[in-house]
Amino acid sequence: MDAQVKPHERMAKALAGPLAEVDALIRDRMASRHAPRIPEVTAHLVGAGGKRIRPMLTLASARLMGYPGPHDVHLAATVEFIHTATLLHDDVVDASDRRRGRPTANLLWDNKSSVLVGDYLFARSFQLMVETGSLRVLDILSNAAATIAEGEVLQLSAMSDLATAEETYLTIVRGKTAALFSAATQVGGVIAGAAEREVEALFTYGDALGIAFQMADDAIDWMEGTGKGVGDDFRERKMTLPIIRAVAGSEGDDRAFWTRTIGQGQQQEGDLTRAAGLLERSGALASTRRTALGWSDRAKGALEPLPDAPLRDMLRDLADYVVARLT
Repeated sequence: MDAQVKPHERMAKALAGPLAEVDALIRDRMASRHAPRIPEVTAHLVGAGGKRIRPMLTLASARLMGYPGPHDVHLAATVEFIHTATLLHDDVVDASDRRRGRPTANLLWDNKSSVLVGDYLFARSFQLMVETGSLRVLDILSNAAATIAEGEVLQLSAMSDLATAEETYLTIVRGKTAALFSAATQVGGVIAGAAEREVEALFTYGDALGIAFQMADDAIDWMEGTGKGVGDDFRERKMTLPIIRAVAGSEGDDRAFWTRTIGQGQQQEGDLTRAAGLLERSGALASTRRTALGWSDRAKGALEPLPDAPLRDMLRDLADYVVARLT
């Protein structure tokens, strides 16, 4: 993997034509004749940048399997609309005030606008997926949308619950993150008419990639110099994998610390430093890194049945990239 050119940048260059079509379609479909706030809010978030990894996964999967277009563009825009809608909703739920280095929509406008515009984008995504004329595509993406919402509700229910098990965490991650990754890759194969074995391989790749991505993100939350606020998950009392593993191995004063800070939400100066120390000493951070790397390896392994082509190499490198900051 070229250290100078990141995998998603190489993929963006290789898919420059269809990506431009995706952006044009997004601009067209986020318009509203009657509610100008909709394109204002959407443009604020879409215009903030982002790597466009999810729509690129759809385009790359379809083109890898020989699809010439044009409906992969519709599906890539669909995936981006679903993702953008979930970001708008997430920022309200998490009471966030920054997203991609900019003020969130709920801060600039209000919570009601963010929720309703997110709903609008979900509706637009369904219009787009229907235009492909594929009932299976509709089934995959509508199931993904439901799974994402289910995962977010489960995460809310598990918030600050010290009894949260790793199995529950994995269900949350599969819902809130991996479901859209796997749907993005799977529909690319479906629209291309790929063999069922290849469609399943694309699904497995997206699922493992999404899990590796989220686990890496949870570990990176505790690392300096990554562009994230260190310890945000701790302050929000989220039961991420590093915290789950640290809590599971704790006893005595350490257990009491987690009960006070996460379970009861009574955090004070110095607690973040102590929490970080406990994660290191317990091995929770190191084991989370290893687990994330294992899921990355699983994603790469899933690509083996697919055609040997530059896009497959880019997908493989992307699996390395999502966990690269952990090594």
